[in-house]
Formats: sequence, C-alpha cells, structure tokens
Amino acid sequence: MHSEKFALPEETTQEELVALVEKLNNNDKIHGILVQLPLPKHLDEKAVINTIRPEKDVDAFHPVNVGKIMIGDYDFVPCTPAGIMELIAESDVEVEGKTCVVIGRSNIVGKPMSMLLLHKNGTVTTCHSRTKNIAEITKTADILVAAVGRANFVTADMVKPGAVVIDVGMNRLADGRLVGDVDFENVEKIAGAITPVPGGVGPMTIAMLMKNTFTAAKNSKK
Repeated sequence: MHSEKFALPEETTQEELVALVEKLNNNDKIHGILVQLPLPKHLDEKAVINTIRPEKDVDAFHPVNVGKIMIGDYDFVPCTPAGIMELIAESDVEVEGKTCVVIGRSNIVGKPMSMLLLHKNGTVTTCHSRTKNIAEITKTADILVAAVGRANFVTADMVKPGAVVIDVGMNRLADGRLVGDVDFENVEKIAGAITPVPGGVGPMTIAMLMKNTFTAAKNSKK
C-alpha cells in the first residue's frame, strides 16, 4: 500500500485545498482520500469533504456515503464505528436482540455507530448532552459505547453488570495521562468485556482505514 501525505500550511486557501483534492480525485493511482479534521476556521470543512469523490472517500463522510450507511447498502463505514463492529464480531458478541446504548451523536462516531448496531438488529438508544437521567438509560445496556469526549464520564454505577463496554474517548489529563470516557479501573470490575485506552478502539480505527482503502482499490478495478 502506497501513501502520500500533504501537510499544508495553516494559511492555505479554500481554493488551494479544493484544487489539491480535485487533483487526487483525478489521479487513478490514488484510491482513497482523507482530510484530517478539524480544519482551520477560515476553511469550509463541509465543502472540502463534498469535493472528495464518494468512491475515494475512505473516511465515509461524504453525504452519498452517509446516505448509503443509513439505508444499509454501503461500501465504506467511518473508521471508528467500523472498528468497533469488528471488535464486537471478533469477540463473538451477539448484537441481535441486545439493548445497545451509544453516548454521543457526532457524525463521525455516534450517529453511524447507532446505525450499524441497528443494522445488526440491536435495539439502540442514542444519548447526548441533553439526555435526562442518562445513568438510568446506560444501566439498561447490554452493549454500551461511550463517545462523549469527557474523561471518566462513565462510572461503575452507570453500567449494567456483565455489559460489553466500548470506550471511544481519548482525553489527555493534566498529568499527561491518556484516558478514555470510561472510568476503566472501576467499570472493569463489573463489565463482561471492556476496551482499554489507549490500545483498544484506536488501533482498530487505523486498521479499518486500511480496509476501506483496500475496498476502494478493489472497487476501482470493477
């Protein structure tokens, strides 16, 4: 697998960035394109993502790919949710008929995660910053995905004994330690399975990016 990196200066204009994306769109040797987000404030993130050809959008952020995920007929899935589904499958965790709770509703993780669990016949609830009595909801979950971006947000009293707990968070504490959205030390004692931070979902995200790129290359040969 060949990779090219374009580290552009912060003052790059919208026109320059779009022109680079278009150049890569038209390069038959490049099968996957991703733009590292967030972009500097003067750039239109949405317009840049929309410029990427859907068949090269290995982050699966283009509206065409988002729509395909919605109806369950997709080539690519955003890398973090895809990695989580792979973890679930490889661990022989059955989603069908299970109560699933996703904390977070971002376009990158929360929303596609909820859709993927739904496609596997899970009963899914999405919680967010406006959800009331969140602990009562999370305690019902057989599968709990935390993608809220707050260190140690999920505590042991929010988790059903034996639940599968998947931690998407990457939070840097004042002392430099990297922790997730789940209080790992205490939740681990009651969870049936739990992902660590670092070393859990993160490496799977990278693996799924490789998989999406491989899929894009295969599709381009059809």
